[in-house]
Amino acid sequence: MAADRTTSARDSEQAITAALQRYRVMANVVGVLLIALIVVAVPLKYLAGIPTPVTVLGTAHGWLYALFFLSAVDLALRAKWSLKGSALTVLAGTVPFLSFYAERTATRKTRAGERV
Repeated sequence: MAADRTTSARDSEQAITAALQRYRVMANVVGVLLIALIVVAVPLKYLAGIPTPVTVLGTAHGWLYALFFLSAVDLALRAKWSLKGSALTVLAGTVPFLSFYAERTATRKTRAGERV
């Protein structure tokens, strides 16, 4: 009886909506940090000899990617995404600009009740 209540509460529409919101925030934060790292920090390091931005943005992106990963897995489990869709969504956080496309696709499909 308690297991039924836990399962239904975990997979409720409200829980999926909250998990989706956490995922969307983390996808956008990780995407912006990755772009800043690639477009600003890496050229500063190799063209101007200033390595500090790579260290700061790289570390921030790494830690926040871990949170993005956890939020994506949480959403995937709650919304019952396919393994392929889950893996592709998680990997999208490692490619500049792709995290924004993956976030929009995941949001559209999750809100429509489709599997990613």
